[in-house]
Amino acid sequence: MTSKNQHSRRTFVKTLSAGLAAGVAVGGFHTEKKAHAEDKKSDSEKSGNKKSLGVALVGLGSLSTNQIAPALQKTSNCHLAAIVTGTPEKEQQWASKYNVAREHIYSYDTFDKVVGDDSVDIVYVVLPNSMHAEYTLRAAKAGKHVFCEKPMANSVADCQRMIDACKLANRQLGIGYRCQFEPHHQRCIEIARSNDLGAMRLIDAGFGFKIGDPKQWRLNKQLAGGGALMDVGIYALQACRYLAGEEPISITAQETKTDAIKFAQVDESITWTMKFPSGVIAQCSTSYNFNGLNRFKAFSDNGYIQLDPAFGYSDIQGESSQGPIKFEQVDHFQLELDDFASCILENKQSRVSGEEGLKDLKVIEAIYESIRIGKTVTIS
Repeated sequence: MTSKNQHSRRTFVKTLSAGLAAGVAVGGFHTEKKAHAEDKKSDSEKSGNKKSLGVALVGLGSLSTNQIAPALQKTSNCHLAAIVTGTPEKEQQWASKYNVAREHIYSYDTFDKVVGDDSVDIVYVVLPNSMHAEYTLRAAKAGKHVFCEKPMANSVADCQRMIDACKLANRQLGIGYRCQFEPHHQRCIEIARSNDLGAMRLIDAGFGFKIGDPKQWRLNKQLAGGGALMDVGIYALQACRYLAGEEPISITAQETKTDAIKFAQVDESITWTMKFPSGVIAQCSTSYNFNGLNRFKAFSDNGYIQLDPAFGYSDIQGESSQGPIKFEQVDHFQLELDDFASCILENKQSRVSGEEGLKDLKVIEAIYESIRIGKTVTIS
């Protein structure tokens, strides 16, 4: 991140905080009159029976630039309709590259005007974690469906606020758990659910990397909420939950920190153990201080399933005791966005709903609490 972008980020963080206090907190979660007048219509009617829904990208950082925007050029059920950015240079670049008209370009100050933009059906929040709740609430208030990057928010309380706001607005809320749409992961889930290999006993999962720039927002607790666990450890957590097919009931966690300066505000490396109601044990790890941690392996009575690498955007490879798990590499973002748009058009709940994001945050809070008190934490 350049120093100019760092300054821009700091500036709009202050602006957004003020906007939240003055707008969302005072105005509540009620949608605008236009949205209220339509709240009895079906989702397909509200979208004007569109076959392709318009997406507004909020935040034009690396993920939006390199993954999401390109994916939206390939989707069938949705398309890029608007952008929200605090950087004038990006407005010009994106307008030219993706043919975005001036009336569909917003700043963080003018974002709420999206309520009157009929080209926008879905707001995709791609901002630092601490801003997810604010922009989800503002988008719901504007009568828009919301797709939000993971982690859903920095706290269980914020997750619940987001869910409540979208329900009140009769809008769908989805979370960017792209791996749930990736065929290697789907096959592993299918094998686990089939019980062909017998009862699952143990899952070993981890994801981490060596993080660079010490001034980036991911190392700022106020913006990120946490470190490696919130950013990439959540992938290992998700994998254990969807492989086990149930929710953990207890957590025992430890943190290791070798660079107290760089990781002064957030976690560097965490290992944790989860116990599930059926007796499945999951051993997990995450780190911001070394590369190569990117896999899971689940052991059952009569075999195993594994992906290694497991969580990247491409080059996912897998096998089981039944043989190779091999599929063509796909665009995860294309699949998840098409699925979310399809759920809206067909009036069905997304498999990666806000409730799914809330479940992860409950476990993440338990992991941090276990580290804090040095004991096993029970999850109710």
